Amino acid sequence: MKVGLEMLFWLSVLGVLYPYAGYPILLWIVGRVRGKPPRSLEAGGFCPSVSVIIPACNEEKRIEKKIANTKALRYPEDKLEVLFVSDGSMDRTVELIRRHVSRQYHLIELPVRGGKAAALNAGLERAKHDIVVFSDASIELEPDALSALVQGFCDPNVGCISGEDKIPESGGEAWYGRYELLLRRLESKVHSIVGASGSFYAQRRVLCTPFEEGLAPDFVSVLKTVERGFRAVSEPAAMGTMTSVKDSKQEFQRKVRTLIRGMTALFAYKRLLNPLKFGMFAVELWSHKILRWMVPFFLIAALVSSLAMLESPWFVAVSVIQIAFYGAALLALAGIKSVRQSLVGKVALYFSVVNAAIVVAWCKYLVGVRQELWTPTQR
Repeated sequence: MKVGLEMLFWLSVLGVLYPYAGYPILLWIVGRVRGKPPRSLEAGGFCPSVSVIIPACNEEKRIEKKIANTKALRYPEDKLEVLFVSDGSMDRTVELIRRHVSRQYHLIELPVRGGKAAALNAGLERAKHDIVVFSDASIELEPDALSALVQGFCDPNVGCISGEDKIPESGGEAWYGRYELLLRRLESKVHSIVGASGSFYAQRRVLCTPFEEGLAPDFVSVLKTVERGFRAVSEPAAMGTMTSVKDSKQEFQRKVRTLIRGMTALFAYKRLLNPLKFGMFAVELWSHKILRWMVPFFLIAALVSSLAMLESPWFVAVSVIQIAFYGAALLALAGIKSVRQSLVGKVALYFSVVNAAIVVAWCKYLVGVRQELWTPTQR
């Protein structure tokens, strides 16, 4: 019995550590041995014609700022078209966009809300250039972000490029975001990223097919790109800034929605999980997605198995550490200022929220719940 519990504990610890620590180490090693960074020119040396699609649903509070930010991008005007798509907005979003309509800036109105996929598809139908850039109203791009984003397309093997969205705050979401950006850089050197930044990424027009509602568009774009034999990479110089979600409940709901969309997309493309056919990219999917989504169950197994072996001083200490970590998360969630503002409290809270969201997402996904409509997160 004790041997079985110890085995369960250590397998659970391995199940937690591998996706978060072992996987990036594996990527670093493989990247050093057989890495293949995409070819690129010097900054600004490649200027393809670009169509930028910006979906918006009831964005009157930040759409003018997004328009100004888009106009500030340093990119040749004769090679740029911008398509704002209003997804059934009921506020002043359409009115505010219409003030800026020109030969370069266009407005597409969807009278009834159809979801993000419908908005992106409406933009794709009008997009006339070979490179399509998808951007959200929530991200503020650096002036050279667009120019930097498209440089990688000078490599004919690259079909999708993700920008990097950074959160300047020091909360748990910001730390988690930086970790994800590190993984994308490592994945880019090995083969392909497993998910683009939904707020800012680009894809070759020939690889774009109609999006399906309920599937994460940024994730599907990467999956389609790799399935067609191209690479999807990250471009660190294509930077944008976002603010963190201040409301923990809203952040939790956003995570659950995102996870359900991700699960729906991955299992729709489950053929890409075959390492015999898709090699290292399949390993990346298993490591970055499937095993990451199993972490909360490994955490539960680790806690239960350690509590079942309290006759050992070692497992008493291990149990206390786990309980203290989750206790810090609860105190931070309850708003205890000293805990919530500490690094341990921020990390414990965000890590716990993420894994609780995974459990809820699995439960909803397995009973058939799908996220059919897009709800922009208010940051």
